Amino acid sequence: MPDSPASPARANLPTHEVTNQPAPRGDVDLWGGDPGLRDHAGAAGADAARLGDFGAMIGTGEMRALGREANRQPPELALFDAGGRRLDEVRFHPVYHRLMQAGIGAGYAAIPWEGAKGGHATHAAMVYLMSQVEPGVCCPMTMTYAAIPALKADEALFQTWVPKLTSRLYDPAARPLARKGGATMGMAMTEKQGGSDIRANATTAVPEGDHYCLTGHKWFCSAPMSDGFLTLAQTGEGLTCFLVPRWLEGGRNAIHIQRLKDKLGNRANASAEIEYHGALAYRLGEEGAGVRTIIEMVHHTRLDTAIAPAGLMRAALAEAHHWAHHRSAFQKRLIDQPLMRAVLADLALDWEGTLALGLHVARAFDGRGAEARAFARLGVALAKFLGNKLCPGVVYEAMEALGGMGYVEDTPLPMLYREAPLNSIWEGSGNVICLDILRTLQREPAAGAALSAELGAVAAQDRRFDAAMQAHMQRFPRLPEEAQARWYAESLATLLTASVLMRHAPGAVAEAYIATRLDTSRGRVAGAIAGIDTGAVLARLGGDA
Repeated sequence: MPDSPASPARANLPTHEVTNQPAPRGDVDLWGGDPGLRDHAGAAGADAARLGDFGAMIGTGEMRALGREANRQPPELALFDAGGRRLDEVRFHPVYHRLMQAGIGAGYAAIPWEGAKGGHATHAAMVYLMSQVEPGVCCPMTMTYAAIPALKADEALFQTWVPKLTSRLYDPAARPLARKGGATMGMAMTEKQGGSDIRANATTAVPEGDHYCLTGHKWFCSAPMSDGFLTLAQTGEGLTCFLVPRWLEGGRNAIHIQRLKDKLGNRANASAEIEYHGALAYRLGEEGAGVRTIIEMVHHTRLDTAIAPAGLMRAALAEAHHWAHHRSAFQKRLIDQPLMRAVLADLALDWEGTLALGLHVARAFDGRGAEARAFARLGVALAKFLGNKLCPGVVYEAMEALGGMGYVEDTPLPMLYREAPLNSIWEGSGNVICLDILRTLQREPAAGAALSAELGAVAAQDRRFDAAMQAHMQRFPRLPEEAQARWYAESLATLLTASVLMRHAPGAVAEAYIATRLDTSRGRVAGAIAGIDTGAVLARLGGDA
């Protein structure tokens, strides 16, 4: 399923000649053609060689066609076999498995835990790259990556599961862990009555020998064909974390899939409602310490939800940029028309800011000191909040740049638009994230100190930045009331993004960001800007000359 046919398609048709239609993009080197990624990944300490190989492989026309096919062929639920015996399986199109092997085989879930320098930054850049091609498969790979630090709460489970979770082999077979070459991990926390308030969960866990039996309903189970799930259930001591294996040596665990969620986007990935009917589970961490145990997994999945919107924005902008270079209107190429340049440059600043902040935070995940850990906890929340609020608008404007074609499924824009809201909702929606930001600053002085150091690193370099910092401190001399948490988070995340760009982006890009994001004299819509070097900003998109 190549992106374009081996032989050129016919352009001279009986009724007309096809002109002024951009040719398919063909193979794209997603690393080599992205100077912004190379700069910010380098600053974060990521492994350029690994990313170069992955970016060249995942950006081919063939791989992008596989991604589109995976969205056209969604997973199907098989509850029973022909004789009425329970299966509780999700069946995927073969292209899904090929994409999973591409990511797992490249080390998407494993690299951060292999001891190499810059492992989390390299992983984050892989999330960014994979999100441009097929975001749905990122979900099970992200949870597999993020489960590993949570498993440290139990040495035996860690030793049993981690070698399979960090394998470079993707093994979708329905068989017990001991007989698999590789494994994936999912998550099942949310219940109907609580949503984000997981302390309201009602699923119960009863001890039985060396394990527990779980009974209850989960409203959302991400990637239900994973080999295991981290989940929460109530014991006599309170909410507790458990690892629930999907497959047992004696057969299938008592996990009943009720239905697959009919989602707006993320079509290639399955999300389900499930029930535990006395399902076998192993306790992970102490009874009553469920939130403290599973928060390690949530913390790491948030890194991926912070960097993924940059990938979606990049994919949308790449399509719009290519279109503008090869489409003419009113005797001029679109890319040469000042208004189009202003719109694309404005969007590109949101994309590069999101990319820069996401990778900068990933660098803190690689840090070993207390300051790095504190900044990672706070920075990932700021990055997740701002980048995901910007993403839908960027994708929409890129869609509009293509006109009617952007609204047609022949292009990737509809898929990207459906995907754009997702990472803001998953792993803590906007309000939850803002409250987490306030809570972290209130409870962890080290986080506030690390943030102050980040912002102070660029003090006195640009008067507009300094003025914006002063305005922020005057507006918020102390932590705000809850009702102002979104305003506070947006202001702080924008300042932090500007500080990262000032350190790691070309001067013209940082200056344009400051002029259009920290100075209020602009309009509210994309392209309502003036006085920036659009050529320098658009050059960061690479590709077309």
